[in-house]
Amino acid sequence: MSETKSTNYFKQVWNHFKEKHPALVEFLMFFLISNGVTVLQMILMPFIKFLFGFTMLVDTPFQTLAAGHNLDGSIYYVFNYAAGAISDGGGGGLAYFLAVEITLLIAQIINFFLQRNVTFKSDSSVAKAALWYFIAWVIISIGASALQGLYKVPIYEFMMNSLGVVTGTTVADIITMLINSAVSFWVFFPIMKLIFKSKA
Repeated sequence: MSETKSTNYFKQVWNHFKEKHPALVEFLMFFLISNGVTVLQMILMPFIKFLFGFTMLVDTPFQTLAAGHNLDGSIYYVFNYAAGAISDGGGGGLAYFLAVEITLLIAQIINFFLQRNVTFKSDSSVAKAALWYFIAWVIISIGASALQGLYKVPIYEFMMNSLGVVTGTTVADIITMLINSAVSFWVFFPIMKLIFKSKA
């Protein structure tokens, strides 16, 4: 079978599959794009955090939205980035917060256009969809940050104790980004189905 015939054959099979299982194909495309964006996040976040690590932002605490108390009686912050490098027992400060949020912002802008144009093939208003997407992203970011307060410290401590400070911190960066991405993945799919409805 020639390359052209082979390509045409697979296109026919794929188009037939799409016609029979449109919802499954939509989910698969969402899954593939989301994972591609996650890989981008795993590359960007440690790099941006590394760059911010040379600034005074590491020593600037960012602890806001108090929501009750931890088991030890200390205040539980939704955004809890205490001053000081994580490798020194701190929370990464404003540098860590900005690294996470800048990474997420870049990833979500890319994700927005790919999901809109490739996965959902939406012809709805870009401005209206972007507004709703932004609102959803802010809400999900707050929820994911609140959840991060439960696993961030134990993961970093375990990885740094097991693999050393440098390697452990990098692995912990990746694990926390994966958890954050997994939460976003399952919450965003139904939201995007609503946001990217076709006019037709």
